[in-house]
Amino acid sequence: MSTIAEQEVAPKLLAKDFASNQEVKWCPGCGDYSILKQVQTVFPDFGVPKEDIVFISGIGCAARFTYYMDTYGMHSIHGRAAAIASGVKAQNPNLSVWMVSGDGDALSIGGNHFIHLMRKNFDLNYMMFNNQIYGLTKGQYSPTSEKGKVAKSTPFGSVEEPFNPLEVALGAKSTFVSRSLDRDPKHLQMVLKRANEHKGTSFVEIYQNCPVFNDGTFFAFSEKETKKQQALFVEHGKPLIFGNSEEMGIRFDGLTPVLVNIQEAGLSASDLWIHDEKDKTKANLLARFMDWHQDDMAFPRPFGVLYTEDRSTYEVSMQQQIDELVARKGKPSLDKILSGDKTWTIL
Repeated sequence: MSTIAEQEVAPKLLAKDFASNQEVKWCPGCGDYSILKQVQTVFPDFGVPKEDIVFISGIGCAARFTYYMDTYGMHSIHGRAAAIASGVKAQNPNLSVWMVSGDGDALSIGGNHFIHLMRKNFDLNYMMFNNQIYGLTKGQYSPTSEKGKVAKSTPFGSVEEPFNPLEVALGAKSTFVSRSLDRDPKHLQMVLKRANEHKGTSFVEIYQNCPVFNDGTFFAFSEKETKKQQALFVEHGKPLIFGNSEEMGIRFDGLTPVLVNIQEAGLSASDLWIHDEKDKTKANLLARFMDWHQDDMAFPRPFGVLYTEDRSTYEVSMQQQIDELVARKGKPSLDKILSGDKTWTIL
């Protein structure tokens, strides 16, 4: 006969326990399938009961994610998922809150909400699926589409500069900034685990393939023929090294990052840029690699956790403020709060 203690230990959840009974309806080959698979794979390791997990999404292909997770969730309105997720976390700080948005949902109509969520630092996780196109509305260019992008809404090519989501997040004072890919399952699982461990708003940009309207736009960073040369996988405390034979590295010339052939330059790993997740200056430089070239060679695209910072979360700071106020003055009446202390008499 089992003991009471044994009876109280719930069996560990499996990936299939997080799969809902809804038919998954994305286009064949969509990167969202892989992201869903990796999320369902890592969630059992978090040890959080399903009834304590909430997914909030906006509008778009990515936003269907809430239907396919067997947790609580809400498919909200375009660009406003951050406001709803913030309210959920403020009302019940014990919940594990996850947001899902596409690049258009997050950085176009939801851009203002995005930056304020980053600076407020609620303890929640923000997954932004970036395919550099509008998929659900059939192929318009998005805020992350490259300059010159020919799409249905830009038949002669876009004329504006795109947003770099990592730069936006860093500028908005995000406390956790990272990037991964739908086509690198192990790396994505690692980043999701790191995001879950972080106390604060964890921003995870996920390169996601849209096979219908923007197929292959990120394949250079995932295909074996080009991945080692084009992608840079950063790890805390390790040098920035890439290349087919790990022959290339990045070091500083003064304050300027430069690409070097390690062997030809007679360098060792200690001579290179060592990644430091706590260094925001270097994180900003890393985020800008996507725009840089040295001679005819492009800088590699960084993936991994670029920056982390320990800072009080919004819900904790808010509760501390309320507790201190009540301790000093007692619990105020709702009428007094609503009326305030600025009143006028109209004669």
